Amino acid sequence: MDSFSAVIRTASHEQHVEAETSTFMSNLLGGRLGVDAYARYTEQLWFVYEALEAEAERLASDPVAGPFIRPELFRLASLARDLTHLRGAGWRTGLSALPATAAYAARVRECAERWPAGYVAHHYTRYLGDLSGGQIIRDKAERTWGFERKGDGVRFYVFEGIGNPAAFKRGYRKLLDGMRADDLEKQRIVSECKRAFALNTAVFRALGEEFPLSA
Repeated sequence: MDSFSAVIRTASHEQHVEAETSTFMSNLLGGRLGVDAYARYTEQLWFVYEALEAEAERLASDPVAGPFIRPELFRLASLARDLTHLRGAGWRTGLSALPATAAYAARVRECAERWPAGYVAHHYTRYLGDLSGGQIIRDKAERTWGFERKGDGVRFYVFEGIGNPAAFKRGYRKLLDGMRADDLEKQRIVSECKRAFALNTAVFRALGEEFPLSA
């Protein structure tokens, strides 16, 4: 029988691929969009991580979500530095969430407040994704827009507190495998992972509409 972490990974694989290969991401990573599109995407991340991390302190003592709350994963401080670099010191005044981003952040917040196991589903899809695929984005961004290696502009993708990402991910998956949840609850968690990917893909779609490639 597959471990729970393997079940989650397999179940959400299709949506994961769909998110990674969205038109917007393909154009961004292909160097076909300007730095403004990258900055706009970074702004959207701010809203999602604000929702993830606003409740983290409270959830740290929760028996289900608590073990997953690791300060070395937190991204808001890094995002703030990136946005200062990309948009200037007054970046907060011009900050706006796309409707798709607002919906995504609202769902994360709802889970954080009412359903810690659902929060874990969002935590997993975001942070483990950033630790993995995020490194491709960082590399492309540095080369395309000339950001300093692992410096301001791409700090979101740099996990300074995690020396060995592979070992960290193994440990994280062990935590998933050890979650105290019955089969029905596990099915709900898997469904929430799929929902997280769908919400993320909707943000990419909206960004794609905002930054279409001129024919």
